[in-house]
Amino acid sequence: MNIILFHSTYGLRPAVHAAADRLRAAGHQVQVPDLFEGRTFETVEEGIAFQEEVGRDELLKRAVLAAAPYSDRGLVYAGFSFGGSVAQQLALADEKARGLLLMHGTADIADDAAVDDLPVQLHIADPDVFEPHDWLTAWYLRMQRAGADVEVHSYPGAGHLFTDPDLPDYDAEAAERAWATVLGFLESI
Repeated sequence: MNIILFHSTYGLRPAVHAAADRLRAAGHQVQVPDLFEGRTFETVEEGIAFQEEVGRDELLKRAVLAAAPYSDRGLVYAGFSFGGSVAQQLALADEKARGLLLMHGTADIADDAAVDDLPVQLHIADPDVFEPHDWLTAWYLRMQRAGADVEVHSYPGAGHLFTDPDLPDYDAEAAERAWATVLGFLESI
């Protein structure tokens, strides 16, 4: 499977490379673009400030350019938190998308979004301060309305970025459960 994996608001950090290596070890080809051009951040607030400085349109442009050389193969778009938001926007706009893997984050969905049974898997903390229950319910219904085949996996008590061992949110048990589920999802596509 060809996968493009987008980093979180913290930037392209070791945990993203480790995730890509885990997916490669399972036989997948994984691209890991750096949308922040080498910048990494210690806090969510710093990362959000950088995103606002660069601008959402510029970051999406960078993501599109990173995916373009691989999109003719039919990509699985994947991402962590902010990167999940980016992955979702690209997957819903790519008629050749093979799947969408969201780790810790979602994005709004255009009213005219339409896909043909796109496999979507979301892994989310419960509760998650960045993805409240009301938002997730509305997101789920809109993704189904758009034609996606959606699975949501929630992890009670885990922190927002619970798969990143370098952050306080890390939850080893939840992370291992999530990765086992992710690998099964990718094998099913």
